[in-house]
Amino acid sequence: MPSLASQVSSVPNSGIRRIHEIALQLDDVIRLAVGEPDVAVAPHVLDAGSAAWLADDTDYTANGGIPELRAAIKTKLAERNGIDVDTEQVWVTIGATQALNLAMSLTLSPGDEVLLPDPGYTTFTMNARMLGAEPVPYPLHPAAGFVPSIDELEKLVTERTRLIIVNSPSNPLGAVYPAEILAQLLDFASRHDMWVISDEVYEAFSYGAPHTSMASLDTEDRVFSVFSVSKTYAMTGARVGYLVTPPGLAETMRTYQEAIISCVDTPAQRAAVAAITGDQGAVGAAAAHYRGNLDAATALLDEAGISYLPPTGAFYLWIDISHASDGDVAGWAESFLLRERVSVAPGSAFGRSGEGWIRVCVAASREDLLEGLRRLPRP
Repeated sequence: MPSLASQVSSVPNSGIRRIHEIALQLDDVIRLAVGEPDVAVAPHVLDAGSAAWLADDTDYTANGGIPELRAAIKTKLAERNGIDVDTEQVWVTIGATQALNLAMSLTLSPGDEVLLPDPGYTTFTMNARMLGAEPVPYPLHPAAGFVPSIDELEKLVTERTRLIIVNSPSNPLGAVYPAEILAQLLDFASRHDMWVISDEVYEAFSYGAPHTSMASLDTEDRVFSVFSVSKTYAMTGARVGYLVTPPGLAETMRTYQEAIISCVDTPAQRAAVAAITGDQGAVGAAAAHYRGNLDAATALLDEAGISYLPPTGAFYLWIDISHASDGDVAGWAESFLLRERVSVAPGSAFGRSGEGWIRVCVAASREDLLEGLRRLPRP
């Protein structure tokens, strides 16, 4: 058999998926490792997707998506994100995962360096390695509230640095960066002529700290923005996201979309139109549910004396378990799953700075969430 491409062996596995795969083979597991909303999809969204299937609305669409969805996204961006774009800057993708891969493919050449958050979402590193680029983690420290330090970022820049990835609200941390921090990051990118990818998948869920879209502050057309309907509308399996590009890339985007996916399936796009343009009550209800779960969970952790990062967004808790993990939180999480039948994501899956921490998804039933947390070892 011929050998695979040289970069294949450098692509790390997902430590989250490892725990999830083990959990799927066990009975009676409380699953808190994967970011899967536990709320139902709104009926009008289901109706729109079902109607498309029943009408045999299953032909190819334009590479960028159906006109109705691109128009709906354009309006949404202007009204909710403060971003004014042309339709040709909006590209419907197979979830935010493809949008992220597409943006990184457009901005990185083999050997280029990309600054990415540590702790940060696992596919940031995976994508960089797949493209033959070099991931350069920028540390996010607990003492600083996991906010990026411009001084530390400056020390990481080399002549090969081409891109910085910013994630707010953050997965796994639940941190929401204030507008002034995002503006500083844009100034930093401008000084070094970098591209910026702004991952805003959890935009709908912020608590007491308003979400700001980086592109709304961008005056130099250097930001690619990644969004999704998966988390906002509990449509993870529908696989609909979108990438918002700087202007002038339409022909390039058409070429890349055609080569990679051609288009997103039509019924899923019809459902996304209904989600974005229809009643948003389900989104508000989901946010209230997650906020209530976070409040209940943090009260339990406070009582148990277990430290955590107070979240201001997303639907995760970043919990310090270093008193029990003995320097190997990945191994501890696996043993904890087998022993206590609770799956949690090991912090080391999100980068070296995550050692000793775990990520818990609070998008679960209140009963399961609290029972799972009760099984954590106390200091």
